[in-house]
Order: sequence, then C-alpha cells, then structure tokens
Amino acid sequence: MSRFLLVALALMAAGSSTVVQAQGPTAADARFVQEHYTKLDRQIPMRDGVKLYTTIYVPKDASKTNPYPFLLHRTPYSAGPYGEKNYTKGGPGRSQELSREQYIFVDQDVRGRYMSEGQFEEMTPALPAGAKATGNQSAPHDESTDTYDTIEWLLKNVPNHNGRVGLMGISYPGFYATAALPNAHPALKAVSPQAPVTDEFIGDDANHKGAFYLLDNFGFMNYFDAPRKGPTAKYDPLFQVDFKDAYPFFLQLGPLKNANGPKYFNGRAKTWNEYLAHPTYDAYWQARNIRTALKNVQPAVLVVGGWYDAEDLFGALATYKAIEQQSPGANNRLVMGPWTHGAWARQEWRAFGPLRFGQNTAQYYRDNLELKFFNHYLKGKGDFAAAEATVFDAGTNQWRTYDAWPPRAAQPRLLYLQAAHQLTFDAPKAAASHDEYVSDPANPVPYTSGTHAERNNEYMVEDQRFAAKRPDVLTFQTAPLTQDLTLAGPLTADLFVSTTGTDADFVVKLIDVLPDSAVGTAPGAAPAPRAGYQRLVRAEPIRGKFRNSFEKPEPFQPGQVAEIKYELPDVLHTFRKGHRLMVQVQSSWFPLVDRNPQQFVDIPKADAKDFQKATIRLYHDAKHPSGLTLPVLP
Repeated sequence: MSRFLLVALALMAAGSSTVVQAQGPTAADARFVQEHYTKLDRQIPMRDGVKLYTTIYVPKDASKTNPYPFLLHRTPYSAGPYGEKNYTKGGPGRSQELSREQYIFVDQDVRGRYMSEGQFEEMTPALPAGAKATGNQSAPHDESTDTYDTIEWLLKNVPNHNGRVGLMGISYPGFYATAALPNAHPALKAVSPQAPVTDEFIGDDANHKGAFYLLDNFGFMNYFDAPRKGPTAKYDPLFQVDFKDAYPFFLQLGPLKNANGPKYFNGRAKTWNEYLAHPTYDAYWQARNIRTALKNVQPAVLVVGGWYDAEDLFGALATYKAIEQQSPGANNRLVMGPWTHGAWARQEWRAFGPLRFGQNTAQYYRDNLELKFFNHYLKGKGDFAAAEATVFDAGTNQWRTYDAWPPRAAQPRLLYLQAAHQLTFDAPKAAASHDEYVSDPANPVPYTSGTHAERNNEYMVEDQRFAAKRPDVLTFQTAPLTQDLTLAGPLTADLFVSTTGTDADFVVKLIDVLPDSAVGTAPGAAPAPRAGYQRLVRAEPIRGKFRNSFEKPEPFQPGQVAEIKYELPDVLHTFRKGHRLMVQVQSSWFPLVDRNPQQFVDIPKADAKDFQKATIRLYHDAKHPSGLTLPVLP
C-alpha cells in the first residue's frame, strides 16, 4: 500500500519507512504559506470541455516587475485541501526549499480523479502526434494535451508570471510529468519525472517481466480503484481487511481469482479487473508504455530514482534511457541515489535498514540538483552544471558522476554458476552438471524474513541467509575478492533450466557477502551489517513462459532444457576487497509476486487444482553455461 502518496498517512501511523512525502509540515511552514501566498481554486477547461480542479498558490509579491514562473504538479491523489480559505499546512511546493524560493505553485487533480471531471484511465495511452493540435475541440485527449491546455490557461489567466513553466512529480505524478514531454507546450521549460511509473508489465508496479506483484496491488487497488459517481473530495476503500502477516493471508486466499470474491474486490475495481484481463503484453499494456512516445523531447529533463525503490526503480532508469535513445539531442540528466520510493523528498535520509550513508543524501540532492535545476531553467538564476549522470555508489557510500549512463567504460564480464555451488569468472568445463530443487506452490519462498503485514521495504537490502537455508533456493558464491570490483549498469541473467511442469517463475539475486569479521558500530548507533551478512544488491523475477516473448507466452516442454535470458535493473555497487559475490536462484518470491501454478494456464483464472509441485533443474556445464553478465568498471 506504500506505492503512492494516497496511503501516506496510514503508513505514517504504522511507522513505515516507505512514505512518499516532503518533510513534515510545522506551524512555521503553515504560517509561511499564508503570509507569502494567495490561494486560488479554479476549474480549468480542457479542449473537450472537461474541467480539471486546480489549486494555485501565487506569491503575494508577484508583480509585473517581480514575476514568477509556474511549477506544476498533476496528481491522482488530490490537489486539496479544497477551497480558497483552506491552505495547505506544508509547502505549497514539493519541498521546503522550493516553497521558500517561491514559484507560482499549481496542483491539479487529473482527469477523473478527486474533484476533476471526466473518466480516469490507468496510465492514459499517449496519442499520435497529429492528434494533439491545441484548440481542436474534437481532438482526442491524453495527459500531454491536458497538460498543454492547463499551461495555456495558466498563461492567459494568472497574471504576473514570467512565461516559464516547470513540472515535477513522484511515482504516479512522475508518470504525468513524463507524459507531458511529447509535444510539450513551448512554455514548458523544465520537467522532473521522479520514480515515474513507466511500463507496468515489464518492470513497474503491476508486473515485473510478466510476474504479477500481488502484495502491492492488492492493498493499493483497495484504496485507489474504488469507483466514484462524480467529483469527490474523498474515496473509501472497497473492503476492510486486517492481518498481521501477509504470507499466510495470501496463501490462504488461494488462487488469484479469489481476490475478486465477495469479501474483497467483488468485480468492482476497474483497473484491477483490467490487470487480470490482460495477462500478456498485449495492446492494453503496450499502449500504456509511455517510453515509445518520448521522441523530440524539448524541455530540460531531470529524471530521479532510488536504488532501493521497490515500486519504480525500473521506471526512472527506463525513462532516462528512452529519452537518450529517441531524443539524442535532449537536455536529459539522471540522478540515482540510495533511496526508497521518493525518499529524496524526506527531511533526512542518512540510513536505510542496516545501511549507513554518512550524509544526508536527500538534502544533498535537493540543494545541489533539484533546486538548482528549476531555478536555472525557470528563473534564469545561477547555473546548472550537473553531470549527465549523478549516481550513488551503494557499496562505498560515495556520489559519482558520469558523462553517460551506463558509463562508457563499463565492460561486460561473465560470471558463471559452477558445480559445488561455486561462482567464478571462468567458463564451466564439465560435460554435464546441474543442481535441482522442488518448487512447491503450497510452500513458496518468502520474499522477506519475519512477520510483516505491508510490504517490508527493506527486502531490497535484506540479509538473504534466511533464503539460503531453504532447499528450494540454489546458492553460488565466489572466493573472497582480492581487489574492489565496481559494477555500473544493468545485469543480464542467462539461465539454462528444465522443469517437470509446463511453466515456472525464476528469481535471480545478486548478493554482496560481507567477510566473516564483524563490521564495527559506533556506541549508541543503530546496528550495522555484521559478519557474513548476505546483502541483497539486486533481484528480479521473470515468468518463465515469457522467456522468448512477452506477447506470446510458450509452455516449457517437461524435461527439456530451455534458456531464459533477461535483464535485471541497473546497479552502481562496489564489492569491496574481501567480500564475496553470491547469486541465488529460486522459483517463488511470495507474496510479493503471486504464485505460479507451474502449469501453462491463464493464471488469473487458475483453480486450486492447477497448482502443482515441479522439479526445477539449473544447468551449469560447458554446453549450458548459466550465469550473469556484469557491467564492470576498470
């Protein structure tokens, strides 16, 4: 449920570390807003007549001699508080730094959400360029046209501006920022998609390479997907559910279709139903892949993401790369820090789980990147000389800069799985070699240890010794490194497998194993990783039937060797001298990912009888060299 801002308050009450919000407002913040801004509530008409509810905070000293730029935020999570006498208690910008710098801040409920009119569409598909001419009342609409029409209205109806507009957003609002880039309004000068939802079948919130993210979507859609009869200031959840441990709850829930039973969604959730009705990468998902529209991008772009973002790590990296590939002349930069979903907006971000960064990484980002980016492109204030890529090395706790991402110097190096659970850079020579395990849907591998109701966000750096103990998890590791090894870029898993079933999931993990000597902790400090800690660096699932095509799934032939080759999201991580690299391979990751019946069926329609045990073999011999391709910096 921590996927987006909508449930931030509930998570704050639960003490979650995943809340996406700016630093907590104080009484001083509230006074500052009322003393320095005038609030306007407006309903802005789009080209088809639909009106979008918009709140506008104008600096009180705005004048013809002191004009301000606009900084726009479009959201499905409420532009409230509503009413011109009801001021926000924090902000009004996305950060205290931006608020005190002063812009004309604009928040807008997107089409079909909260107080805006119209019909909401999940990740509104982008229209062809020819359909986006402004002023054409019969033209179709998308998020680019809605942004265009909003900007046009603001320029004409809000006085004392300097003619420049910026746009930013985290998570789903990050998607709306990205979606404004195609055929952007000429006044839109600076856009920052942050943790943007980008491609929900390949790598973001709904699915990862066809594997459905059950835990997140079950909780999120209960709140987000509730139907409405018209504009409303409040949504109620579809159902009430209370459990302390997600693992047994979802195991007892049974097949995925049971989530649409009378106690839960009961057929009432439009987007949930769409997800389950489209279990392959068909036209529904392809139309919602905003990457294909990122051509001829004109505004300056600052894409921001976090290495520990459990929701949209893929989205930030994929958005930056799509702009680079399709708009090679674009002013496009990337920032990747040691953050969970939106943690760069926190007042403090010096640690995560057992990790200590030695600095306030969130403040560093806001002061040196975000504030300077918008000030430069919207106010003409100062310069913005940031590198093409500003990236945090998660193994050394150092910021690094590159003139391209992935760095041009990174070279592919093959790391091979071997017999006796070894992991080496030498190709296997054995004529025949494999390991095997039994994957049982009735006893799936948990994605995390311990008892957790919501998603344990720390799973992305969690000690994997709990998984290594299971017989259905294969573990391979190197000898201790004799020198530091830095990886920078995406990883590629290449597995040769067979199964006694006709479908199977595979989860590949890259792990940094600390030496057997303990890591010191300062007196009074929170515990740091200790001896033998198997720190997860990156993990990614794939639904095996999509090994050759996400559009056309194929069954496995029982007992026959098949190759599964797929990309894991990027890393920048230095494995220190004395550490080991470890790879784990498994076939379930529950309940983060829904269970695969291990039979070639339409999983959203599967019955309990379809879930069967399967024996999985992982081959690592000369003919079948399973392993990982690593992007190694010299």
